[in-house]
Amino acid sequence: MHDHRRLGRELELFGTDPLIGAGLPYWLPDGAAVRHALEEYVRDAERRAGYRHVYSPVLGKRELYEISGHWSHYSEDMFPPMEMGGDEVLLRPSLCPHHALIYRSRARSHRELPLRMAELGGMYRAELSGVLGGLNRVRAVQLNDAHVFCTLEQAADEARAALEMIGRAYEAMGIRAARHRLSLPGPGGKYVDDPGKWRRSTALLREVLDSTGIAYEAVEGEAAFYGPKIDVQVVDGAGRESTLSTVQIDFHQPERFGLRYVGADGAEHRPVMVHRSVVGSVERAVGQLIEEHDGAFPAWLAPVQLVALPVSKAQGPDAEAFLRRCAALGLRAESAGPGRGSLGARVRAARLVPYQVVIGAKEAADGLVSVRLRDGRRVGPLPADEFLARVGALVSAYRTGLWEE
Repeated sequence: MHDHRRLGRELELFGTDPLIGAGLPYWLPDGAAVRHALEEYVRDAERRAGYRHVYSPVLGKRELYEISGHWSHYSEDMFPPMEMGGDEVLLRPSLCPHHALIYRSRARSHRELPLRMAELGGMYRAELSGVLGGLNRVRAVQLNDAHVFCTLEQAADEARAALEMIGRAYEAMGIRAARHRLSLPGPGGKYVDDPGKWRRSTALLREVLDSTGIAYEAVEGEAAFYGPKIDVQVVDGAGRESTLSTVQIDFHQPERFGLRYVGADGAEHRPVMVHRSVVGSVERAVGQLIEEHDGAFPAWLAPVQLVALPVSKAQGPDAEAFLRRCAALGLRAESAGPGRGSLGARVRAARLVPYQVVIGAKEAADGLVSVRLRDGRRVGPLPADEFLARVGALVSAYRTGLWEE
């Protein structure tokens, strides 16, 4: 694997500027295309799994984070409060308090559970300058977050389903988990003091891991302040390990926010809150993808999926017509004409593009395309519509392979 910071500059995916600030990268068009494709994958996977999407503000009153416990257990990692209309307002360090409030915005019945709530939302962490690095540690995080509000009996199944979603996402992205970690509390006052809740949530997460057969290590001192979690660890090009995806079972925040549902017995009960992030921080996920694939992303993630290569100026209009077909199918395509050099030079310049489509005089006359795959294989000549239909099917299915016979 290679350093995503260097590749990010060379491939013009993202950048930084001291006037914006450390740990606050901006996204260039090609990087934004990768990020958008990843976000759409996650939203689609969540919709299929029964999640409903919400939006919530990136600001909240200090009182909100006092109730959630973030202020007393996590304030050192939060940005300072801002005075606004007599209130102290904070950039949020997490989405879960907002989702708890959305849950309790009206009465809930057991018939609604499990209620799966998802959001790709911003959160902010006052990371020290010394730990910032590329996309892996940033101060403004776009988080793929979700919270499942469910009964105690449903919690293990929901956590298990979340782990399965994570596994499918890694397969689609073509990345590997280095290991799974059961993150437990350690000594000190960093964690909520409620041993009973910790035992219950830890037992449920162990049950989930044991039932799936996933090998894991239990590590003290890595839990969230309110509960244990399953962390899916990845390793970057320098051998540094970090957490990409998480699954947590939380008894703490439902109690702090007074969450309720009416059971089949007509009485009020407390839901369990399952926190779940399939790709975690979008920034960290894209950094991992850049390094894992050395910029040669799976076709569904590639910023440019197809490049049209007219052999001569005479085939320029045919290349433009091909681009219009691609656009109509939602495929990202560009043309590289003879003005950019010899055909060989243009092929080399497009070495990271999954599909290099050569259009010569014969192809233009017959409505065909000759295709060179990024891995060197050649396909065709094929009717352009047939080729595009096959590429579209591979992309929409989030395949990592470039071609299927």
